[in-house]
Amino acid sequence: MAAVAVGTRSLAGFALPGLWGGGCRWLWALPAGLAAAASPPAGASSGSGALSPFDRRLKRKQKNWAALQAEPGKCDYLREEVGGRIADRVFDIPRTFPLALDVGSGRGYIAQHLTKDTVEKLIQVDIAENALKNAVESEIPTVSIVADEESLPFKEDTFDLVVSSLSLHWVNDLPKAFREIHQVLKPDGVFIGAMFGGDTLYELRCSLQLAELEREGGFSPHVSPFTAVSDLGHLLSRAGFNTLTVDTDEIQVNYPGLFEVMEDLQGMGESNCSWNRKPLLHRDTMLAAAAIYQEMYGNSDGSVPATFQIFYMIGWKFHESQAKPAKRGSATVSFGDLSKFGGFVSREKR
Repeated sequence: MAAVAVGTRSLAGFALPGLWGGGCRWLWALPAGLAAAASPPAGASSGSGALSPFDRRLKRKQKNWAALQAEPGKCDYLREEVGGRIADRVFDIPRTFPLALDVGSGRGYIAQHLTKDTVEKLIQVDIAENALKNAVESEIPTVSIVADEESLPFKEDTFDLVVSSLSLHWVNDLPKAFREIHQVLKPDGVFIGAMFGGDTLYELRCSLQLAELEREGGFSPHVSPFTAVSDLGHLLSRAGFNTLTVDTDEIQVNYPGLFEVMEDLQGMGESNCSWNRKPLLHRDTMLAAAAIYQEMYGNSDGSVPATFQIFYMIGWKFHESQAKPAKRGSATVSFGDLSKFGGFVSREKR
């Protein structure tokens, strides 16, 4: 990782412009209009009856607020990087997709990397209307629809491709979201997605917990819960996907300090929206957390790292033309015969 100057961010060795405006005012409370009750209304749950850990209305406000900032692109570096990696996986499939869907598209972080030769038309769906209005330019035709990722307003067998980047970790019912994505895909359609993993922001989480234990005698969650990679394959399979691929990656970004980490998270629209979150943090606790972060994880140049674990997933909807495993007992060669073949090859080389 390249050295980081104060006032910049570094992503995979590339310097990124920093944000210093406003001092520490961001850190003690949510920005105006984003504060909400710390407990859910009675009976709050997703449509399937599952427990709802996240306040979706607050998440919509956070994303809308982030999209209206003077320079929203300053905090989009992570989303653009992952969006590009999703597009690379789309390019690996040698076909053209007539109609595609981007679930939780934000400002179009995947669309800007796609080409007309790969996707002929793209439908972008997000809960934040401001993000859709301020979408980045793309060479492919796009249609923007304000809708919740948890309830897709499309008919069955509609899309040839569904993509999603860094959005599904905020849905309350992930199994239901996967089932809906599978439902709107055409047979032989493919879903390619990315979401944050369980080790994301572990440095920030540990620093805040230790600081709260020291200064307040206990701690509350400040980083939202994430899905484990071991669960993703099972959830996708239960939703009906086959020929699954799940892999993990880590992106480490260097910041001047803890305050800048939290400032950029707000600029991304990634502030915590858990119902059991603590809405305010004491100043002494924040200063202690910043010192702990620097002491435990600080780099030699004075910057601090923030780790983002990314889970990538690919799943296909069944079609008769897809490859199928051979029937049990249909093999014509045993593993024992393979060892004899190896000996024959070695004799031939002599």
